[in-house]
Amino acid sequence: MIFAAFTRLQFPTISRSRSDEGGDIHNIYSLVHPKVNASLVNSAIGNLSTWPAYGAGQTFIPKHKPCSESDIRSTRSGKENASTVSKPRYLEKLESYLRRELQSLDSAKVISQELRLQPYRDVFDYFMEDFKTYKPLLCAIKNEYEVTLAYQREQIRSLEPLKAMIVSISERCDKKIQEIFEKERLEVKTLKMEKHNLLKVIDILKEEKISLQAQVTKLQEEMEKVYLMYRNECDARKLLISDINELKHQQEDLRLFQDHKEEGEDPVTLAVALRVARDDLTKTQVLLNTLQADYGDVVPRRDFENQEKELAACVEKLEVLQKDISQLETEHKSLLEINQQIVQERDSFSKEVDDLQRSRAPTPIWEKCVDILPEVFQQRSELSEGKSTEKLVDMLLTELGRKILKEKDVFPGMGVGDNVPLHLRHEGPVKNLRLSLKEVYGMVKEILKEKFAIDQQKGRRSSLSEFMINYLQKKFGEASYEWSYTLHEMCRICLINEQIHSFYRVLMDQMDEDLYYDLFHVHTHLLKELTTAENTNAGSMTREQFRLHLRKAFPSKTPDEIQELLDIADSQLKPEDENIHYKSLFNEDEEGNPCRFILTLRNQFSAERKQYLKELRSKLGNNNVTPKELKAAFQSVDPAIDDKTLERYLARVFQVAKDQLEVTKPMSLKQLFQNLEGVNIRKTGSGVQV
Repeated sequence: MIFAAFTRLQFPTISRSRSDEGGDIHNIYSLVHPKVNASLVNSAIGNLSTWPAYGAGQTFIPKHKPCSESDIRSTRSGKENASTVSKPRYLEKLESYLRRELQSLDSAKVISQELRLQPYRDVFDYFMEDFKTYKPLLCAIKNEYEVTLAYQREQIRSLEPLKAMIVSISERCDKKIQEIFEKERLEVKTLKMEKHNLLKVIDILKEEKISLQAQVTKLQEEMEKVYLMYRNECDARKLLISDINELKHQQEDLRLFQDHKEEGEDPVTLAVALRVARDDLTKTQVLLNTLQADYGDVVPRRDFENQEKELAACVEKLEVLQKDISQLETEHKSLLEINQQIVQERDSFSKEVDDLQRSRAPTPIWEKCVDILPEVFQQRSELSEGKSTEKLVDMLLTELGRKILKEKDVFPGMGVGDNVPLHLRHEGPVKNLRLSLKEVYGMVKEILKEKFAIDQQKGRRSSLSEFMINYLQKKFGEASYEWSYTLHEMCRICLINEQIHSFYRVLMDQMDEDLYYDLFHVHTHLLKELTTAENTNAGSMTREQFRLHLRKAFPSKTPDEIQELLDIADSQLKPEDENIHYKSLFNEDEEGNPCRFILTLRNQFSAERKQYLKELRSKLGNNNVTPKELKAAFQSVDPAIDDKTLERYLARVFQVAKDQLEVTKPMSLKQLFQNLEGVNIRKTGSGVQV
């Protein structure tokens, strides 16, 4: 760059031609007068030598500072060689200095780019010092380059940690890939062994099939022989019966002949009459069979006319329903407009709900919510009667949560970290399937039913989170995480449906799976007991029988609780019924909402748990509780509890292994009872096997 600028300074005409071509440099070097023809002009006064760039002269520069005044004077006093065109002395000194500096640097073992750049900087500084006319411009150029170089150094220095981080990430990724490969290798080895064993089983089954086929062939041959023997015997029997009948007819004819002979009637006439009567009987039988075959499925005219009347009534009803549908469509459009307004006001309502939860007013005015959200409370007016404030808030939050969830198109992935549940370990966005409550309840029942069957086969209970994602992957393939995230969110926000929300708590390990089954299948044991005891399979029994089976199924219930269940069963009886139709007491709707009888059973079960926890709390103080103190409280409240069950309770409450209970730190009373809420604790002998 420096030498290019130096060349342009000596040849302004060439520089002007290049500037005309590029358009960026115009008349930069017009300061030099074109009539100046001196071969060497003092640079201190702004004039340059006209030495061409292809000159071949070579000189030596003494070992002192280049571009000094003595060098310039000696250059001016020397004679010019008329026969040879040589380089300017100043240029030769600069080149010689630069060459020596570079040679001295090349002799070193380690040379950085900064060291090689320094001689060029010195030459450029000498050049600026002697050419004072161009010094400001050259100094500005140098400063700009220095600033740019410094900026680039800072950029490189800031990227160094990123490079180290990339290297460490690459090493971790390689390690994970290696672990995955090792795991896959073990799985492939296991699968190969399993395949080999299955091939052996297949060979054994093939041999058994061939053996069984041979046995079947032999049995078929024997059966053919037996069939032929029995057929011959059957034919002989038919012939014998025919002969017996013929003998009977002859005997009858002979008897009739003797009788008529005694009465004086003609036996020939009677025989002919008997033959004609038998022929008429045969024709009549054939005609009767024909009529039954032709007109057996014919409908009477009276029934046909009744069906026509019913069809006409159904057509009229269909027309009325179509008109109602048109009206409902119009109302639906208006409701959609109202829904848009509700969506805009949703954020303010959510904030208001949070304020209400924090304030916890003793007597909330729910009529305000009815005025603002009529579709939430008026549709559930029967359910909201007699509900507590907590239940009403759950209803409001559930409806708002469902509206918010319907507007979401995707869920953000939670990643694949160890703190993320197994059924939510996914990177990237996940599509929202917008499932209805009926579909969610159906899928929850299906998952639990399949898991219960597999756990029964294996003899141990697996994690619900792991089982659910495996089951969804088998059933839906690539869309498994869409179902998993949608089910998770629907179960999380559905606070009014205790069964669905408890499924979410089991997924998040906030509730024992045993407690879930005991709470929501408490009626299964009773239904099984009633079905086994009934012989007629009519689904009904007397009130006294129902009371006895209630007492047998729930021996720990008090007489008042048994009477409460009997009263509910009596309230569902019709006036003409004498027996209790117990099967109708165990119905549930499509969204999992139980009938009154099942709900009462669950409430009694929850009341027993609350009473048990209340008795435990009375045995504990207000300070932090150790495992030893909690164990003593359990033994005091329930003396018949066994050590194995007690250790399981303690390990679950303190969330540690059984062998670490002795070194576990005390837990606050509040946290302790929060953990106990999710543990399936019950008094010995009061549980029901589901």
